[in-house]
Amino acid sequence: GMEAEEFWKYTDEIATTEIMDSILAYMYAMVEKTQQNGIPLTRESLVACGRDIEYYPGVENWFERINRYAEEAGVEVEHYVLSSGLKEIIEGTSVAKYFKKIYACEFMYKDGHAIWPKLAVNYTNKTQFVYRINKGVLDINNNVDLNNSRPDHEKRVFFSNMIYIGDGLTDVPCMKLVKQSGGHSIAIFHPGKHSSAAQLLKHERVDWIFEADYSEGSELDRTMKSLLQNLAYYNQLKGLNEQQKRNFK
Repeated sequence: GMEAEEFWKYTDEIATTEIMDSILAYMYAMVEKTQQNGIPLTRESLVACGRDIEYYPGVENWFERINRYAEEAGVEVEHYVLSSGLKEIIEGTSVAKYFKKIYACEFMYKDGHAIWPKLAVNYTNKTQFVYRINKGVLDINNNVDLNNSRPDHEKRVFFSNMIYIGDGLTDVPCMKLVKQSGGHSIAIFHPGKHSSAAQLLKHERVDWIFEADYSEGSELDRTMKSLLQNLAYYNQLKGLNEQQKRNFK
């Protein structure tokens, strides 16, 4: 029952007045306003929203294309989502099937209706999921194994093998973490709105910035494939002894 600008203005007011996390503020506002207006806020209604998502160019065939390219190069690829948006909506999209795990904000439901935030994903809070992927501890209830110390060589996905693509302020801590840990970070910007992404590049928080075009042959597509080729080459070198490396070069 609200226009988008009206809703986000309202959530900003709540966050400011209550000195509240902005993500929790928007989730609270959804519960409050739907209850006031007698509109059921159910998992099914949110999943249905995901079916109407409009994608940037190339997104829908990106995953199969990148997976195929990686397989030919000899690299195993996994896709994850770390989002401050709603998990239920992401689950309703046509690309949800490609993700090994979706980490996003999610509601708890009672009698089919959303009543409370079950998970809020935001800023530095988001980095925990990078560590979960790194250690292979994907269950958000398992904090013991997440915080247990283990040698780097025993971790499931090395930071140096990660490529993080982000498009918002809540992605900045993760982009910086992955980049500083030996991986690669890419900031995506809406067409014609590159100033924020340019600042990330200027301050060395990301490796590249690209317009949001996932089409085959785009700058993003070519860079991703180059990174996969480099990873395949590096992994091949790791499996060679010193004499073989000299011959390989």
